[in-house]
Amino acid sequence: MSELLTHGGDWAGFLSERGKLPLDFSASISPLGVPGGVRAAVRQAAGQMDRYPDPLCRALRESISEYELVPPQQILCGNGAAELIFRVVWALRPRQALVTAPTFSEYGAALQSVGCAVKTWSLPEKRDFRLEEGVLDAITPETDLVFLCEPNNPTGVTAGRPLLLQILRRCRETGTRLVLDECFGDLLDDPESHTLKGELEAYPNLLILKAFTKLYAMAGIRLGYALCADRALLERMYLAGQPWSVSVPAQAAGAAALRETAYRERVRSLVRRERPCLAKRLGTLGLRVVPGEANYLLFQSPVSLGEPLARRGILLRSCDNYIGLDETWYRTAVRTRRQNQRLVEALEEIVK
Repeated sequence: MSELLTHGGDWAGFLSERGKLPLDFSASISPLGVPGGVRAAVRQAAGQMDRYPDPLCRALRESISEYELVPPQQILCGNGAAELIFRVVWALRPRQALVTAPTFSEYGAALQSVGCAVKTWSLPEKRDFRLEEGVLDAITPETDLVFLCEPNNPTGVTAGRPLLLQILRRCRETGTRLVLDECFGDLLDDPESHTLKGELEAYPNLLILKAFTKLYAMAGIRLGYALCADRALLERMYLAGQPWSVSVPAQAAGAAALRETAYRERVRSLVRRERPCLAKRLGTLGLRVVPGEANYLLFQSPVSLGEPLARRGILLRSCDNYIGLDETWYRTAVRTRRQNQRLVEALEEIVK
């Protein structure tokens, strides 16, 4: 079933094939590991696993509400943002939707699961895959749903707040739902200046996705949430899946993570410092690097990198299964200085 894997982070496959764990640059999560407070909360939650989880995630939603400054009634928690992508599609069952390319594959997978016709807006490679105003013309009254990823995965590029507001207004004019994936938004240099959560009340057609996966290195917990002022839509999304999708440990871990103020700043500081350094080092190797704004970089290589890096114990994300990219494109996480140095040294042996 390995052909079904479409994402990075396949450490288990690497371990099975090579008998050791990789230095994983294929998954763009915090290199600082799970925060201590989260680990403690999960250990404590182990004593409560004889109970069903709260299906409404009441305590967790209160914590998210305080963090996001959004009413609890406008929050729906899920088993990772990926589950919520499917839930919104299953709840709305759109007939026609618009997605960009390249972008996160789960949007298309969810839309195809309900037989939706998917229109693709190709991001221009010559402009570093940046979204431009022309996309506004592609949003029509026939467009039921638009998925946008900000910053985009795998490019790491943002559209810019003015254009996002134009898209939001256009969607309101056409009666279109906008699903804005901000899962990497907390890893931007200035997250609050880019998020559209302040527009939720004015635009009930807006739904924002966020997750604990990236910033807190909680990929194995599976926890995400949706923000939306349309409570009827959130109720439909809740009913579109099974009721206990967020486990007892996950709910405890999420509440604990939101209290990790110092940890968040440490991660953001590391990314701000290391991203330009890594981009520069990749560029000196003759690799074309897209100027990403989050904790990962998309780059193009003249030679194949996957197997040569794997032999050196490094796992990199090949982007050959993204619409709009081919086997020459790769995505790398931004990790610690020492880890990034190891990647660069391995690439120097392969590329030069």
